[in-house]
Amino acid sequence: MSLSAVFILDMKGKVLISRNYRGDVDMSVIDKFMPILMDMEEEGQVSPIVVHGETTFMFIQYNNLYLVSTTRKNANVCMVFTILHKLVEVFLEYFKELEEESIRDNFVLIYELLDELIDFGYPQTTDSKILQEYITQEGQRLEIAPRPPMAVTNAVSWRSEGIKYRKNEVFLDVVESVNLLVSANGNVLRSEIVGAVKMRVFLSGMPELRLGLNDKILFENTGRTKSKSVELEDVKFHQCVRLSRFENDRTISFIPPDGEFELMSYRLNTHVKPLIWIESVIERHSHSRVEYMIKAKSQFKRRSTANNVEIIIPVPSDADSPKFKTTIGSCKYIPEMSAVLWNVKSFPGGKEYLMRAHFSLPSVEAEKKEGTPPIQCRFEIPYFTTSGIQVRYLKIIEKSGYQALPWVRYITQNGDYQIRTH
Repeated sequence: MSLSAVFILDMKGKVLISRNYRGDVDMSVIDKFMPILMDMEEEGQVSPIVVHGETTFMFIQYNNLYLVSTTRKNANVCMVFTILHKLVEVFLEYFKELEEESIRDNFVLIYELLDELIDFGYPQTTDSKILQEYITQEGQRLEIAPRPPMAVTNAVSWRSEGIKYRKNEVFLDVVESVNLLVSANGNVLRSEIVGAVKMRVFLSGMPELRLGLNDKILFENTGRTKSKSVELEDVKFHQCVRLSRFENDRTISFIPPDGEFELMSYRLNTHVKPLIWIESVIERHSHSRVEYMIKAKSQFKRRSTANNVEIIIPVPSDADSPKFKTTIGSCKYIPEMSAVLWNVKSFPGGKEYLMRAHFSLPSVEAEKKEGTPPIQCRFEIPYFTTSGIQVRYLKIIEKSGYQALPWVRYITQNGDYQIRTH
């Protein structure tokens, strides 16, 4: 079911702008929203869904604003929250920042966008690239094209017709983030890979693209069980991908949006060998000093190199007089983080490096805090994927038959990558 109205409020609950879509909810009911929310906060029962009589409020907070929708029906909650987040996304595309001032400065434009994004409470055109083709802002003057672009009225709502490029190119990035949690005794407690296929498309006309991956299910269906393949989980696609085609024969077939977008995301709940292994020995000398010995080892092939490696080592909040000794890179103490940052610009595979740090402590021992925060690691490894996913082909078919260059790049980076210490 649909939403009835949308309101944008300031932090005090004052309505900055509102749009009534269905006329089935009294617009003055919004006056009840803030008092109910404050009562709930006092009782420690904050919820993004607030009920008052027959009206349900669903809201999100962004900066100093509340975006609130009202409904009297049994609404699809996921759809309503998706619309509210989409409003924020589109407003940011237009205004670059979303706060009380940008709302006040752009009333006319916001009303136009609210009318195009939602019709009678249902989502309509939500792609900001398409909206910007016919709702444009020149200074303070709003210009509306005499008729909407074809994308709004045809089946391919994410791409306009008549796009032309002198040089036709496609850039495809496979970006994998490694989430890892290692216990103090060296056991891997949690590991997963979260991947995304990101594209930048500069192609003329209405091209049809087909992407081939070393997908395990596809390889099993076609009898290529000996070839190296990857079992993808939790696959999510951009709206341009033909889902029925993928479900039938695992073909990723689509007419892409113009410019930059995320084609798909996936997850692999697999045992990941830590790419950068970190060991720490911490010696605490009561009332006087603390010494750290940190060993970092790259556990990937020698032909790969991790760039901009940052190892963040927590230290006591009352530590001072830092001294460092390292075989590579640079170290600095960051007091506001109570941490040492060990930075290694280039960390080739199969290497091991050492860092020693020495801190003085005040003579009066500070209260020992519960537990020590884990060591964190950040890195980026180009031309490499942990999962072994490969782009086997990217075919570009367009009726004019032009030649296009596809460029493919692989990057592995840290996600939530933590190593606990004693």
